Amino acid sequence: MSRTVADALVDRLRTWGVSRVFGYAGDGIDPLLAALRRADGSPEFVQPRHEEMAAFAATGHAKYTGEPGVCLATQGPGAIHLLTGLYDAKLDHQPVVAIVGQVVTSALGSGYLQEVDLHSLLKDVCGQYVQTVAAPEQVPVLLDNAMRTAVATRTPTCLIVPHDVQRADAPEELPHTHGVVPSAAVVARPRVLPPEQDLRRAADVLAAGSRVALLVGRGAVGAAEEVERVVDALGAGVTASLLGKPVLPETAPWHTGVMGHLGTTASAELMSECDTLLIVGCNSPWTEFYPEPGRARAVQIDVDARVVGSKYPVEVALVGDTAETLRALLPLLPRATGRDWQERVTRSTSRWREIAERRVLEPADPLNPQLVVRRLSDHLPGDARVAVDVGSSTYWYARFLTLPPGVPAHVSGYLASMGCGMPYGLAAKLDAPDRPVVVLAGDGAMQMNGLLELITVADRWRGWSDPRFVVLVLHNRELDEVTWEQREMEGDPRYPASQRVPAFPYAEHARLLGLHGIRVDAPEQVAGAWRQAFAADRPVVVEAVVDPDVPLLAPHLPDEKAAEIYRGLAQEPAGGAAREQLLRQRADEGHDDR
Repeated sequence: MSRTVADALVDRLRTWGVSRVFGYAGDGIDPLLAALRRADGSPEFVQPRHEEMAAFAATGHAKYTGEPGVCLATQGPGAIHLLTGLYDAKLDHQPVVAIVGQVVTSALGSGYLQEVDLHSLLKDVCGQYVQTVAAPEQVPVLLDNAMRTAVATRTPTCLIVPHDVQRADAPEELPHTHGVVPSAAVVARPRVLPPEQDLRRAADVLAAGSRVALLVGRGAVGAAEEVERVVDALGAGVTASLLGKPVLPETAPWHTGVMGHLGTTASAELMSECDTLLIVGCNSPWTEFYPEPGRARAVQIDVDARVVGSKYPVEVALVGDTAETLRALLPLLPRATGRDWQERVTRSTSRWREIAERRVLEPADPLNPQLVVRRLSDHLPGDARVAVDVGSSTYWYARFLTLPPGVPAHVSGYLASMGCGMPYGLAAKLDAPDRPVVVLAGDGAMQMNGLLELITVADRWRGWSDPRFVVLVLHNRELDEVTWEQREMEGDPRYPASQRVPAFPYAEHARLLGLHGIRVDAPEQVAGAWRQAFAADRPVVVEAVVDPDVPLLAPHLPDEKAAEIYRGLAQEPAGGAAREQLLRQRADEGHDDR
């Protein structure tokens, strides 16, 4: 059999070191699927239950490995289904390459079956690079450009391959002639450092501050040691963005936890009281939780010049690699003589930890979700990988889960799309089958697509050297985050028709799939459930039946926002329980609303 364009494309993926391709079958990519079959598992083809999950898994692969994720789909509906996962990659700046089939070239423009204008469809989400292979000689250069661009710009790219082009014979070697462009499967990253004069200006600003705060984002991954040295030199306090939570151990006394709507009281106090702010690899959108503009001088470090100054008025912008820039900055920083500010931050952090412990022990009907996530901290293995879905589980993760040093955790950050948790977890497990994986999800996210991906887990787990894949489902029969948003942002009551999630037996469903299921509905069961889950010989679903009335509140919620929530609850026939919990949480933070 002659070597086809599909074979050449698969060979090129292998040259790039692509270990797996997440995709779903369709006739528009049949030749590519046949080429993957002939490749005998290099790269491995992984079939989730839906193309959207393939794109999410490719994004998850990029997040956990730092390497480009690759997803594959047929034309028409297959390509359309990729969009949500690709937008997740775009907004979270992850390198993903989508390979998409297309109808035969002779039918283009005819209104053919499943014909969609793929360039128009994909031009925004894959705006840095989307190309169609029109001739066999283009395969190497176009795939190389798609891979290079994805890595260089940290965004998704797309290669469209019509069905007849996939089947065409591939040349044994490219002719050295006009119009044929040679290429190499290589990419390199530059060393980026700010100018010396900018470093000195930044050091002057930071040295002049008496109450310095650091806001640390995911761009500080790999720079934890340098960040800690800066904190020590300046006597500073630290808060992290949601995506920056895994960077530093939150057990440090100067670490106030996550900032923003999902954050802690200590982080809100740090941001409101500091006089100087150092933003390290962070572009968090929660601008109302930054210091009030004009009250703090600011320095920002980021490798991407487009984001410096984009969320807060910055006096000095340092464009460079985070760790190297901090190393260059450190010798210029004088050591702060007093530690009054850091001690003040430590007291604030201690108060938050006392508040957090009270909250996890608050009675709830039947179970407090904060308790479930807090107790996971006591059992989470030191080599685990964590995937977090979007919803109330994100809040409890941000505030109550203590990650062991070096444990990565990822969530759909800027797109904030429900349904990311299970495909992220699957990507993490396939990359490192010897490491345990934990997925945190609400029942809304599980019903959206997580239950389907449990089928994938059930199909594959016997091939994993460590079978532990633990899924926590917070079962409250509610789209809880949106319910509390309706109350807080609109002053509206809960709308049952839009918020109610149908009851479903998650643990029993897991057992039907040959997995293990544990149902928890009382506080005294929680610790034992986590012990049992991590001792199991197969993947486990922990179904925690939790109370939807536990409030999802921003730290130090303004009184006018609290009034909106009370107004919404007053219109709910059963709003009294949520109101009592809201009163208790507000009282924890020093607000008397009675």
